[in-house]
Amino acid sequence: MTGNAGSSTQENHFGQRLRVMAEKIVIFCRYYVSPIVLLPYRTLQFFYQIKTQVPIEPKHSSSFITDSEIQSEFAHHAPGVAMMNNGSFGCCPASVISALQQWQLKMLRQPSHFLLNELKNRILESRNIIKDHINAEDVDEVSIVDNISTAAAIVLQQTAWAFAEGKFNKGDAVIMFSCTYGAVKNSIEAYFSRAGGSVIEVPFNFPLNSNEEIISEFRKALEREKGNGRRVRLAVIDHVTCVPTVVMPVKQLVKICRDEGVEQVFIDAAHAVGSVDVDMQEIGADFYASTLYKWFFCPPVVSFLYCRKSATHSDLQLHHPIVSHRYGMGLAEESFWVGTRDYSPYLVLPSVMEFVNRFEGGLKGIIKMNHDAVVEMGKMLAEAWGTNLGCPPDMCASMIMVGLPACLGISSDDDARKLRPHLCDKFGVEVRIHYQAPKDGKVGSTTGYVRICHQIYNKVDDYYKLRDAINQLVRDGFTCALEINEA
Repeated sequence: MTGNAGSSTQENHFGQRLRVMAEKIVIFCRYYVSPIVLLPYRTLQFFYQIKTQVPIEPKHSSSFITDSEIQSEFAHHAPGVAMMNNGSFGCCPASVISALQQWQLKMLRQPSHFLLNELKNRILESRNIIKDHINAEDVDEVSIVDNISTAAAIVLQQTAWAFAEGKFNKGDAVIMFSCTYGAVKNSIEAYFSRAGGSVIEVPFNFPLNSNEEIISEFRKALEREKGNGRRVRLAVIDHVTCVPTVVMPVKQLVKICRDEGVEQVFIDAAHAVGSVDVDMQEIGADFYASTLYKWFFCPPVVSFLYCRKSATHSDLQLHHPIVSHRYGMGLAEESFWVGTRDYSPYLVLPSVMEFVNRFEGGLKGIIKMNHDAVVEMGKMLAEAWGTNLGCPPDMCASMIMVGLPACLGISSDDDARKLRPHLCDKFGVEVRIHYQAPKDGKVGSTTGYVRICHQIYNKVDDYYKLRDAINQLVRDGFTCALEINEA
């Protein structure tokens, strides 16, 4: 017994010494080590639950994140590639990747305890962060999901049940713009159209000069259908469209829906959080879904679906498309557990908030910086190519459309799809290319546009690289019809 007690005492002393050593390592690394190599020390802090007195937030305004620290946070990006396509898949800084790995290790260390006893509260913490950021009334209005496709399925499958149960009548309609994202259109086809609904597609006449063009087309379409006696059950509206990209006047469009008797409004806001201000009380939609990995620095896959309390407390049957043990316990509960999987991306929201608060002005400061920079770079490119922007600067967020030289011969969606990898493979430029059919068959109008994005890691040289690549193609007499099709 005495020997066992002595052994236990030695182990306690060893544990205390290890803890003290770990504390010293943590404090040293917070001050002196680049975030890209922080995983070992952060793991020590995570497992030993070390509470250092060193504040996470900068003490002084002069301590905001520096350019070199930003580049260090994204040093894992492929070298030599000008990445101006953040809108497609987003980005994740090294400090958040480190937090992601910590959560993965903690779960794997004791899966039963973590998944059964800790996960729910950790996800609730993330949901509360989202709730506060979007100014939702209640955390129960916020469900974390993987992506917009999941959110769209949740909203649209309840319309399919409404048809099946006789709540909707055959021919009742959903209204959307022609620029609605392809995957969401597919969900409308899969759930709404197949159940007997009809689709009203509002023209999106890009390029645009004002919000009034969007509002006018939408109002005309609704008034026309109402005059024909058609019941519009659901409106699907983007907050920030994908391609061509513009910030939609969602508040005005939601108000028109209310005035015209549209029952439900679903906002596809895949590009919104992190690139525009988002306020559920001001927007007033029934459903609002945004990714958090495109512009809010989360790893894939983290998104959310907001369901206004009046919608969740009605007779709507909102369920996650993956049915698991929590079916029937409310959408937030169903979404929190969809079976055994890696939930660690859902848990990094506190670390993301730490990251964005290292910037002057926090997220609002990042939004303004990205908007101002993308407008400046868009104007520079349009001037260099003798073309135009696709919309006024106040109609864009952190992405903007810039016309490409007509001599490139972009005359179809297929041309646009093929030019994109050509620019990447030959020039190391990543952008999204868009084909825009000329309005009313107008000859000589711009039919090719590039969508450029600006995120905090981008440099002016990225956009110069794109400018020079297009100019080189022009000098070489490149055309999509000759070069890409022959390849």
